[in-house]
Amino acid sequence: GAMAKAFEIIARQLCDNAGFDATNILNKLRQKHAQDGIWWGVDINNENIADNFEACVWEPTIVKSNAIIAASEATCLLLSVDETVKNPRSGQGEQKMPGGMPGGMGMGRGRGRPMM
Repeated sequence: GAMAKAFEIIARQLCDNAGFDATNILNKLRQKHAQDGIWWGVDINNENIADNFEACVWEPTIVKSNAIIAASEATCLLLSVDETVKNPRSGQGEQKMPGGMPGGMGMGRGRGRPMM
């Protein structure tokens, strides 16, 4: 669901840039995609949708698929780091010393140097 909504923004932006009613075009496009019309896209010349395979609109899929995979992996990594930071049990082994810093660093001046 979330990936599909993210990809839908491409068709919506094409419609907006061409001055079309994006809602109408996207509804037609969703309907075609639901009927296994995987090659259908926005036809800016006729203010409609068209079969991009028949219209010879081909795109470099290897570059796009690698970019999508890399973006998905980066998103998963960020979410896993976020879960680790939010997890209250992740800090159980650390002892807090006076000054509020874990590990007894005390109040520092920043950049890892303790105050003298």
